[in-house]
Amino acid sequence: MSGAVATAGRFRRRARARGAALLLVLWLIALLAALVGAFALIAGTEHLQGRVLVRGMVAENAARAGLEYALTRVAASDPRRQWLPDGRAHPWRYGGADIQVKLVDENGKIDLNQADMTLLTTFLQGFEIEQQQAMQLAAAIMDWRDPDNLSQPAGGGEDDDYAAAGLPYGAKDAEFESVAELEQVIGFTPKLYARIEPYLTVFSGRARPDPAFAAAPVLNAMGLDGRQVVALRERWNPASGQPPPALPDGGSLVGGSSGTYSIESRARLPDRREAVLRAVVRAGGTVPGTSYTPLRWQAGD
Repeated sequence: MSGAVATAGRFRRRARARGAALLLVLWLIALLAALVGAFALIAGTEHLQGRVLVRGMVAENAARAGLEYALTRVAASDPRRQWLPDGRAHPWRYGGADIQVKLVDENGKIDLNQADMTLLTTFLQGFEIEQQQAMQLAAAIMDWRDPDNLSQPAGGGEDDDYAAAGLPYGAKDAEFESVAELEQVIGFTPKLYARIEPYLTVFSGRARPDPAFAAAPVLNAMGLDGRQVVALRERWNPASGQPPPALPDGGSLVGGSSGTYSIESRARLPDRREAVLRAVVRAGGTVPGTSYTPLRWQAGD
C-alpha cells in the first residue's frame, strides 16, 4: 500500500512539473508573439515613415525643378515662350507632378532702401492704416536706414525711441540688408509685416517700382489703378504674338528685367502630397556651373 501511495505521489509531482513547464512554454510563446508583433508594427511604421519622407523629397525636388524651369522660360528669347515675371501663375507638369509657378521681378517691388517718404506712406495706407500712423511708420523706415540720429519730422524712430519702447537695440543707421529686418523697426508688428512683406525688396535699387511687374497694392501706391493694370496684364498673352497693351497714362506694360526674381513653386503629386518652395534668386551663378544665385530660400509654408 505504501508503495502505491509513493508511486501516486511521484505521478502527481511529475504532472505538476509538466503543467508548470507547459505554462512556461505558453508564456514564452506569448512573449515571442508579442515581440514579433512589436517588430512587425515598428517595421510597418518605419516603412510608412520612409514612404512619407521619400514622397516629400520627390515633391520638394519637383518644386525645385519648377523654379529652375521658370528661370529658363523667363529668359527665353522667343516672346511667345517667355514667362512674364509679373505675378501671374504659370502651370507646368513634371514627372507626374502638377506644378504652379509664380514669378515676380524684384523691380516690381518697393525697395526699402530707396523708396521715399511719400511712396512708403501711401503704400502703408493701402493696408487700412490711417495717415498719421502710416507717416510715422514710413518715417521709422527712413530713420532705420539713414546714417544720422535725427528723427524725421513725422516722428520716426531713433535710439531714444527704441529705448523708451523697451527694445534692447536702436536704429540701425544703415541700409536694410534684408526685408526681414523690417520686423525690428519700431512700430511694425508681426501681423503687419506678414501682410506687406510680399511687396517689398532690398534688391531692386529703384526709387519707384516698375509698373510692368508690380502688384496691385504697389501700383495703387504709385497713383495707378492697381486692379485695372493687373487686369490689363493678365488679359495679354505673350504667346498670341500681339503687342502688349499700354498703361492708362501711355506707359509700357513691358519692363526691363532685373534678372532678380521672387519665385514661388508649388508642386502637387498624384497622391496629393504637396511641397512649396519660395526663393529670391539672381540669374547667373557666382560658382562655375551654376545658373543662378540664391538670395533667400524657404522650403515649406
